[in-house]
Amino acid sequence: MLSKNQFVRSHGLGNDYLVMDPAALSFELTPQNIIRVCNRNTGVGSDGILALEKSNSSLAKLRIYNPDGSEAEKSGNGLRIFCKFLFEHGYTEKTFFEIETAGGKVQAQLHLVVGKAAAVTVDMGKAEFKAAKIPVNVPNAEAEVLDKRIPLSPGGDGLAINCVSMGNPHCVVFAKDIAEAEKWAHEIGPILEKHPLFPNRTNVQFAVVDNRREVSIRIWERGAGYTLASGSSSCAVAAVCVKTGKTDGDLTLHMPGGDLFLKVGRDFELTMRGPVEEICLGTVTGELLQSLEKIAPRKG
Repeated sequence: MLSKNQFVRSHGLGNDYLVMDPAALSFELTPQNIIRVCNRNTGVGSDGILALEKSNSSLAKLRIYNPDGSEAEKSGNGLRIFCKFLFEHGYTEKTFFEIETAGGKVQAQLHLVVGKAAAVTVDMGKAEFKAAKIPVNVPNAEAEVLDKRIPLSPGGDGLAINCVSMGNPHCVVFAKDIAEAEKWAHEIGPILEKHPLFPNRTNVQFAVVDNRREVSIRIWERGAGYTLASGSSSCAVAAVCVKTGKTDGDLTLHMPGGDLFLKVGRDFELTMRGPVEEICLGTVTGELLQSLEKIAPRKG
């Protein structure tokens, strides 16, 4: 288990998080402190913080903080990292268990190699396509927002979007090739993230269907920006691809950080399997710790 002000840094396909136990910290995880810790120049540096909390019904509760201080409902890479952490740092001896998140409860299965969790399969829950569930601001809350063309600028041709929730909001756009997807991720991703259609902002994926069983994607993550990989984004793309008839249900998602393996069930329940690696065990010390304690010392 973590000692005072310790953290574990891990990554899933290049998407890196710091795992922290708030009970072991001498400072509060306020938005200002989260921004400082995640800063890659003046803090520890990461794509976010995974905070361990007690759950009344599951093994543990996971709270996911973005580097801009906001909170995410669910993260596929974050869940795999968190599950590996719980097993390898003495919080559980189980290899199959349930985790509570703001985006719903998920089941996780660890795949051990020489006693270490080299990969994790996570039940990511059911994809929801109704506008009210995502949410998307359209007149009919029960409508599905699929292949809906929206203008990005006055007089522009617009862009066809496909919206889905995996416990957090996603907007999928199909590109003609990976070069276009890469370009759009940087240029259009931040526009769509904060588009008026999305009251809670949205994650954005630009997808290229390679064949019936493979899809390549580029990702603009809500609150984090361009990212090398995302589990929930992969699930969103897989769900939309199956929903629109572009692929089969067993899929490999290719991202700059690596590949994830998805299964989309008939009722759009998704499972995801992917690798996870620990980078280091560290401790927040020195002037950074003093600054965090000054901004928001831990209460009680």
